[in-house]
Amino acid sequence: MTAVIFYISAATATVATAMVISSRNAVHALLHLIVSLLAIAVIFTLYGAPFAAALEVIVYAGAIMVLMIFVIMMLNQGDAAVDQEKAWLAPKNWYGPALLTAILLVQLLLLIFSGAEESAQRIHYIGPTEVGIALFSHYILAVELASMLLLAGLVGAFHLARHKRIETPEAPDAD
Repeated sequence: MTAVIFYISAATATVATAMVISSRNAVHALLHLIVSLLAIAVIFTLYGAPFAAALEVIVYAGAIMVLMIFVIMMLNQGDAAVDQEKAWLAPKNWYGPALLTAILLVQLLLLIFSGAEESAQRIHYIGPTEVGIALFSHYILAVELASMLLLAGLVGAFHLARHKRIETPEAPDAD
C-alpha cells in the first residue's frame, strides 16, 4: 500500500512540476508548484518524517505564496492587472491543481487511516530534535550558505522595490 501511495505522490509531484515549467502564467505556475510541494510532503510523511513534511508545507508552500503576493503587490500594474486576475480566477483554471490536490488528500487519508500501525513499525520516526541536531552539526555549512542566500535575496528585493527619489534643489536661506 505504501508503494502505491509513494508512486502516485511521485507522479503527482512530477506532473505538477512539469506544469510549473510549462505554464505561461505566473499564478498558474505558483499553484502547480504548491501542489508539487504538497506531494513531496506526502512522501516525507510516508517515510516517517512528519516534521519535515510540516516544514515543507509551512515554509516552502507558505513562504512562496507570500513572496508571490508580495511581488504582485510590488509591481502594481493597475487596472490591466485587475482584469487579468479576474480571468485567472475562472473555474477552468483551477481544475488541474484541484484534481492533483484531491489525489494527494485521498492518499494522505489512506495513509493515516489504513495501515498506520504496520507502517509505524517499519519506519523510524524523525522528530524536531533529530532534525535540529543534524542541521546544526553535520549540515552547518549548508545552513549558513542558505541563510546568506536568503539575505542576498532580501537585499536584492529591497533594492528592486525601492522607489528612486527625485532630488530637488534646496531653497536658498532667506537671511
